[in-house]
Amino acid sequence: MSMSLNQEFTPLKLLRFAAPSIIMMIFMSMYTIIDGMFVSRFVGSNALSATNIVYPVINIMIAIATMMATGGNAIISKYLGEGKKEKAKERLTMFVVITLIVSGIIMLVTLSFLNRICYMLGATDELLMYCRNYLMILVIFTPACMLQSLFQSYLVTAERPTLGLILIILAGVLNAVLDYVLIVHCHLGIRGAALATGIGQSVPAIAGLIFFFANKKGLCFTRFQVNVRDFLHACYNGSSEMVSQLAAAIITFLFNSVMMRLAGANGVAAITIILYGEFLFNSFHLGFAVGIAPIVGFQYGAQNKAQLKRIYKTTFIFVVVSSVVITVVAALLAKPIVSIFTKDPGTWELASVGFQIFAINFLFSGVNIASSGFFTALSNGKVSALISFCRTLLFTVIFLLVLPRIWGLNGAWVAIPSSELCTLVLSVCIHVKYFIKKSEKNYILG
Repeated sequence: MSMSLNQEFTPLKLLRFAAPSIIMMIFMSMYTIIDGMFVSRFVGSNALSATNIVYPVINIMIAIATMMATGGNAIISKYLGEGKKEKAKERLTMFVVITLIVSGIIMLVTLSFLNRICYMLGATDELLMYCRNYLMILVIFTPACMLQSLFQSYLVTAERPTLGLILIILAGVLNAVLDYVLIVHCHLGIRGAALATGIGQSVPAIAGLIFFFANKKGLCFTRFQVNVRDFLHACYNGSSEMVSQLAAAIITFLFNSVMMRLAGANGVAAITIILYGEFLFNSFHLGFAVGIAPIVGFQYGAQNKAQLKRIYKTTFIFVVVSSVVITVVAALLAKPIVSIFTKDPGTWELASVGFQIFAINFLFSGVNIASSGFFTALSNGKVSALISFCRTLLFTVIFLLVLPRIWGLNGAWVAIPSSELCTLVLSVCIHVKYFIKKSEKNYILG
């Protein structure tokens, strides 16, 4: 089913358009979560810790792909809004080809320095084999991982959000089934988890390639010449989302170090579970931001300020209300979620208490995620990057280095919520400047 970008978007239509992307992002978050659940229950806590230790490498892959997806998507949808369909096709093809080249480079470099990378990320001799086995297999699927992230955005811009949703659901189901078969029945351990994830990612990657080769009447692959200006603009405009993913790699590394110092291996396992929970609940607003981005970019390109104003109001009313609901749900489900991952009493106690405190984070993060995504869609990479940099890196690093030294474990649990709260204050000030106060910089007035 196709859904046109060139239509009047009522609140209900906007939510319907974004719904497939929301569900799609939730299913994407399930890849890592399902792996973690099977690894923790059927391989052990050391294996679970290993998946978290090497995950910064995966963050880097997703970071670059997300930059190309969001930054490129803003350019593609803007060209479509301006009626320049051929340029949109050329840029689509260029971004996909560049992503494939970069994915090949990442794969070769990682495989060449596998042991060194594992040790650098904090692997001990005890955990090295787990880290090596998991990362070696996952990195072979780097092209699939990056293309999946790319097509998640581009299928929405191609007015096929439902197709993207179906592909992600199929990939998620396949991932879960393969986890069960390869880990439980074939006894492949952590290698089975990596294989299941990689094969699952290959489904939307291959199907996306087929779609854009075959979709001759709409957005599709075509001959292109490299346009350095648009490529750099896409990198700049998508830098905020890339910063978020790169920051996740740094924060994961810091959290592992802090928790190892405060609570040992159980602490690392506990924060791994909590970060899985954060990924799951934040995926709702990440998906919403991805879903509305082509609409915002199209209306901005068409200079339809009245429509853009309605979309803006609907977006942030929805985000505020849903943030309250998600926070309550996360707090209530903290113990059941932790129980899915671990039966170890020490890890369970740490993660349960930590998750209930950490849940306040979701009250603030939704507005920040939506704000960054909205500015990316408006091709304002500078403001988007500022919001992302502050929420995912600057404030988080400061609080993570300071608060645990004052309050111990409780300080670690409140580091990210404190960062999101400070970023929310910044986001509100930015909204006043660009959406409320009358000026030449206002996107929706005048």
